Amino acid sequence: MYLAMASYFEEQNLPGFANWMRIQFQEEAHAFKFFDYLVERGGHVELEKIEKPKTTWENPIDAFNDVYAHEQFISKSINEIFKVAREENDYPTETFIHWFIMEQVEEEKNAKEILDRLSMIKDNIQPLFMLDSELAKRVFTPLV
Repeated sequence: MYLAMASYFEEQNLPGFANWMRIQFQEEAHAFKFFDYLVERGGHVELEKIEKPKTTWENPIDAFNDVYAHEQFISKSINEIFKVAREENDYPTETFIHWFIMEQVEEEKNAKEILDRLSMIKDNIQPLFMLDSELAKRVFTPLV
């Protein structure tokens, strides 16, 4: 989804927004933490088909509505894992999932903040380009 959005924003001549989406994509490597955790716990990893993502949006607000909704979906999914771990008295998984819970608080905040700013900007081009310039400064910081 994030790479599709990066392509969309490149097509809209908003390279800063595209940069933000590329970094969101790079951060999705967090999924490897789940993979490794399952393997370490003796679990079986079964990968399923991923649907083709949406590739066009009406405008940047529409795209960031999807970003925010996606982050909320991920938060809900992570919270469900925590709930099941708690019900099963699976303390290692509770501890493991805590980092993701806190990460999602940040992810939702970041998406909502940009969405709110876009809502204030509406169709005003100058502030849109200023926000684009700001988003271009974001850099990827790999997990340690």
